[in-house]
Amino acid sequence: MTRILVLYYSSYGHVRALAQAEAEGARSVPGTHVDIRRVPETVSQEIRQKAGFASDDTPIADPADLEAYDAIIFGTPTRFGMMAGQMKTFLDQAGGLWARNALVGKLAAVFASTGSQHGGHEATLLSTQIPLQHFGMLIAGMPYSFAGQTTADHIVGGAPYGAGTIAGADGSREPNETDLAGARFQGAHVARIAAHLTGANLGEAAA
Repeated sequence: MTRILVLYYSSYGHVRALAQAEAEGARSVPGTHVDIRRVPETVSQEIRQKAGFASDDTPIADPADLEAYDAIIFGTPTRFGMMAGQMKTFLDQAGGLWARNALVGKLAAVFASTGSQHGGHEATLLSTQIPLQHFGMLIAGMPYSFAGQTTADHIVGGAPYGAGTIAGADGSREPNETDLAGARFQGAHVARIAAHLTGANLGEAAA
């Protein structure tokens, strides 16, 4: 079995919806086991309530969990053109994995939600990949074989660097079917690549 983790942080539910679509896509590839986890919240419950954050009962991950997976798909909202602080804090706690090269050669991908079309969507997808490459992970994007990202008749999220959605300035815009289809596509894309990589590694070990 290829083991894939969809790991995300979501404030208002947009990234969570994409995470579920990523997992659905990955599970469509035979021989794939998928877990969905979220990173811990770093703001108080009082602030969450005042800001209207959505409740989320998804199990919380620990940095030590990452080593058990062949591929990890990271989801984050955009915060001023970068990943959310909650995701950065989580990655900052994975120094032990970095020191042991525990994630070297594993597959990674990124998806994101952004308030506006030009509010740092691509910057977030790209900059989130930087620490993953420091861990030695291999990056999978969302290639143009997913034709939905070239549509011009309505607003869509995502880019060649990963799936995504545009939430709107007030967060009221939900991921549309193209956004969700992109996330499902990326999840399946990651699962297929991870299966090849895992098979290659097993072959090398057997040899």
